[in-house]
Amino acid sequence: MTEIESAKKTPRRPLPAPGSAPPTERPAPMARLVGVDLARALAVFGMFTVHVGPAPTPGGGVGDWFLELASGRASALFATLAGFSLMLIAGRREPKTGLAGRQAKARIVIRAVVLLVLGSALAMTNFGGAGILNFYAVYFLLALPMLRLRARTLAIIAATLALVTPQVAYVIRALLTESIVNTIDSYDPIARVCGVGMLDLLLTGLYPAITWMTFVVTGMALGRLDLGSGAVRRRLAVVGPALIAFGYGVSWLVLRLTGGAQKIMAGMPAMKDPGAMKDPGMASGSFDAPVGGGLWGSDAWGLLAAEPHTGSTFDLIGSLGIAITVLLCLTVALDRLPWLHRAAKPVIAVGTMSLTLYVGHILVILALPGEAATPPQSASAALLLCFVVGATLFAAVWSRCFRRGPLEYLLNGATKLANRVR
Repeated sequence: MTEIESAKKTPRRPLPAPGSAPPTERPAPMARLVGVDLARALAVFGMFTVHVGPAPTPGGGVGDWFLELASGRASALFATLAGFSLMLIAGRREPKTGLAGRQAKARIVIRAVVLLVLGSALAMTNFGGAGILNFYAVYFLLALPMLRLRARTLAIIAATLALVTPQVAYVIRALLTESIVNTIDSYDPIARVCGVGMLDLLLTGLYPAITWMTFVVTGMALGRLDLGSGAVRRRLAVVGPALIAFGYGVSWLVLRLTGGAQKIMAGMPAMKDPGAMKDPGMASGSFDAPVGGGLWGSDAWGLLAAEPHTGSTFDLIGSLGIAITVLLCLTVALDRLPWLHRAAKPVIAVGTMSLTLYVGHILVILALPGEAATPPQSASAALLLCFVVGATLFAAVWSRCFRRGPLEYLLNGATKLANRVR
């Protein structure tokens, strides 16, 4: 899930000609790439929180606020960083062309196939449709036509997707009936094998591509930017918080001015039980339901909500603001505080092997007692701490001996087939 190593191999710059002005000093790219790894590690820990942590208590303290913050936003950060990683493969600042460009596309296709197989295998377990890897596969394939676009163009596409796709998704879902869905799934080999088919991956799942491509395309735009530039950082320092304020602030205000908040709460009895918010099986009756769902009912007020996984315009904008702000803060902090890089090295290692740890944490969850895989019956703050500490220790020890995580080695080996493309 990461191509950090290849991106670090920058060509040597030619020596300046005698008498010419010395080249302008630029920040080393290492810190901002390590910042991506650190951000990815936080996204992994956030997904641990959602899957094995305790349910946040309404009106709770700072700890409950962090638990609530992780819901939906961790996976959104994960998806945004996936878009960034695509640019590491396709060419960071300048898109690869010719043979290099064709091989880069082939690597992405191979990754998509591997992730689809892995994600479908996990979907066949009790974890079901809560996994994101098979959704990643679709994101990667949909991103192929945009690999050569500039940052500005990608940003415009992302903004358009955020504004348009939630409403389109709502209309399409409103037209679906259970018989139509069952008919489509009956012809879908992926749905027949694992229960999470193309309709789920594109429209009705927990991370549907129709709306979640907003995060991926934004990550691609960030990947094309020079994150070491002061001007770029200043713009992002304004854009990130502004998106947070608009997404969550405007939604909060509109729902209360229109009475929509009371109508949403009245129609969602599962919200009275905080634990229901963490159970994907309750998605049709909680704020974690995608826009327009329950799939078989009308939920137009959800278009104004900014709660996790509502997939509304406000949710997408607010989550994007958080993702941008987290990435910016970490890259700046690592640039300005050299000691932080040393102190956070074990956590950074988590980000370099996120695929291994993501799959590993699901396998551990499945081995825990209890019928519900997400969350297990033993979900608690203590279990969450065990997952975080265990993943950090494993990553720290493994990274001292190997450059990549176990699954990252396998994925890298599979993508070597792309070298045969001519």
